Amino acid sequence: MPDLLIELFSEEIPARMQTRAADDLKSRVTDGLVEAGLTYAGAAAFSTPRRLTLALEGLTASSPTTREERKGPRTDAPDKAIEGFLRGAGVSRDDLEVRDEKKGQVYYATITKPGRDADAIIAEVLEGVIRGFPWPKSMRWGNGTLRWVRPLHSILCILTDEAGEARVVDLDVDGIVAGNTTEGHRFMAPGRFSVTGFDDYTAKLKKRHVVLDARERSEAIWQDATNQAFAAGLEVAEDASLLAEVAGLVEWPVVLMGTIDDAFLGLPPEVLQTSMREHQKFFSVRSSKTGRIERFITVANRETADQGVTILAGNQKVLFARLSDAKFFWENDLRIAKAGGQEWQKALENVTFHNKLGSQADRVNRIAALAREIAPVVGCDANLAEQAARWAKSDLPSEMVYEFPELQGLMGRYYADAAGFPSEVAAAAQEHYSPLGPSDDVPTAPISVAVALADKLDILTGFWAIDEKPTGSKDPFALRRAALGLIRLVLENEVSIHLKQLAGLWLGANDSACQKALTASKAAQKRLNETMEDSPMDIQERLTIATYERDIGLRCAEVGADLLSFFHDRLKVYLRDQGIRHDVIDACIEMPGNDDLALLVKRATALSDFLKTEDGGNLLQGFKRANNILSQAEDNDGVEYSYGADVKFAETDEERALFAALTNAEPKVAAAVKSEDFAAVMTALAGLRAPIDAFFDAVQVNSENQIVRRNRLNMLGQIRKIGLAAADLTRIEG
Repeated sequence: MPDLLIELFSEEIPARMQTRAADDLKSRVTDGLVEAGLTYAGAAAFSTPRRLTLALEGLTASSPTTREERKGPRTDAPDKAIEGFLRGAGVSRDDLEVRDEKKGQVYYATITKPGRDADAIIAEVLEGVIRGFPWPKSMRWGNGTLRWVRPLHSILCILTDEAGEARVVDLDVDGIVAGNTTEGHRFMAPGRFSVTGFDDYTAKLKKRHVVLDARERSEAIWQDATNQAFAAGLEVAEDASLLAEVAGLVEWPVVLMGTIDDAFLGLPPEVLQTSMREHQKFFSVRSSKTGRIERFITVANRETADQGVTILAGNQKVLFARLSDAKFFWENDLRIAKAGGQEWQKALENVTFHNKLGSQADRVNRIAALAREIAPVVGCDANLAEQAARWAKSDLPSEMVYEFPELQGLMGRYYADAAGFPSEVAAAAQEHYSPLGPSDDVPTAPISVAVALADKLDILTGFWAIDEKPTGSKDPFALRRAALGLIRLVLENEVSIHLKQLAGLWLGANDSACQKALTASKAAQKRLNETMEDSPMDIQERLTIATYERDIGLRCAEVGADLLSFFHDRLKVYLRDQGIRHDVIDACIEMPGNDDLALLVKRATALSDFLKTEDGGNLLQGFKRANNILSQAEDNDGVEYSYGADVKFAETDEERALFAALTNAEPKVAAAVKSEDFAAVMTALAGLRAPIDAFFDAVQVNSENQIVRRNRLNMLGQIRKIGLAAADLTRIEG
């Protein structure tokens, strides 16, 4: 079985595209070969800045001959139908076989497709892959029609047999003829050379200063960088994404460590790291004792006679200019911060958040109002929460954040410290954006939690109010992420907060429909007050005021309910990852207080744990049996059996035992629900398992004695009442 080696050699491929491109080459070529009837033992794809490579081991030499039996029309079918079948099958009438079937004689054709050599299949598949390659961006050059990410210079495509003999696959793509040659490093080993297989290819590339495997380049960069830093008593700041990007910029990595001018060492370390990372792809090197960034690591793509001195000098010159700008931004921003930041807060009035939701200044006012409402719930001072909310977005107009948007929040913290704000306010400026994703840390400081909740609730309620909700896979305002962030803030800080109430406050104060009704209501009230001294209250005026207030209530209820449903959907996704079934969550969502997510999850967790026990599973079956019998009896009798059973009508010991158990459990369950101790609720329910099982084993509910029957049905009503106090158990599956 031969091995296949493909290399597509071009001008520099953007680093961010290389890994995906190598994967696409592998999947598209192998899928095409398999579909055409070839198999292989193994495949591996590689990328460097100038090449995509695919190596296949154990490729079959040809596709197998296949035979397909195809059923045709009846023998007495019209000639046109038979001729159409012959054309489709590629056979003549003499090749047809007649078979007897229930509805008459039918033509059958056996279609034989001879196998093809691997060379022909590879050429066909590879040309299709190259012409239809899914680059995010591509270009044409010269007079050709081929599109590639950068001009494609050559195609290497060879099959190597077990004896080591290699042959070139006959392929011509837009004038680029496949061969058995490639190039080494652009500067250190220019010129083409031939190869006979993958091992020969990788060995010769390395001799010509090209490391084919991106992982090998990454490991070499990191090892050399950390060794150089360690020798200087320093450490390299870890940055996996930068490491992957830099490995995609070089074919022969040469690690160099440079110094940062003392004039810039006073900049915040995050500013230094971000500036060097974004503009020059430098790694930050810091002191392990102080955390201060003192040097940088750059990765060159070549060795030089002066050991990189000239390269480092050029990089340090550019870095000086970049950091001079950063220092200017920092010092100018500090001046504004120390003056109280009013200049920035004024600037927010001219920054549109959304054309239907006003400016960033309007948004700050809304967040501040919500933070005051949330503050008592999370146990912090309302005035401090409002102060933190009003400062939280102040860094958005700063020059540093304009230059490096990813530093928003962090710079707000630095500037709050400079302005002399309390440490809690400074921390909230940075932390209120969190959590941004499922792995991001959740703020725990009360002020930060209050502002973070207010921030996310404002986004969600605001976009719900203007009907800009997520649809399908589209979520341009990241509302799903905001909802998950709010859920994590509530649950991980155990915050008991009523979302519908807060959404109603937002809508009443900010929603245009509510504002219109509120304005009209106030006007009607004013007119009524002006006439009260001279005439009795006008009934029509009273009705007008009531109508406007009803409109406000309906609007708040409509938006609030829809938003709460969205929260519940996101909560299901979150809790499913925590091992809680969707039906358990549904059972708890149906209970009162379902807009208190912390309460809802406490209930769901306790119920989930209970149902995993033997008592829980059996009690659920007993509850369902009781509910089914009861529901059927109520439908047939047209009455509700919920008025309490009387022990004096009990005929068996099992009835009396169940009556006693229900009498004992009901107040315990009610008290535990009231105190939100759902573990105690489940413990009380567990005590019912045995008497319920014994009751159904020994007692026939539908007794011929109607008094006894009603008493037993009322006892089942008690079971249902107690069970439904914990959760809507009718929604539990099984």
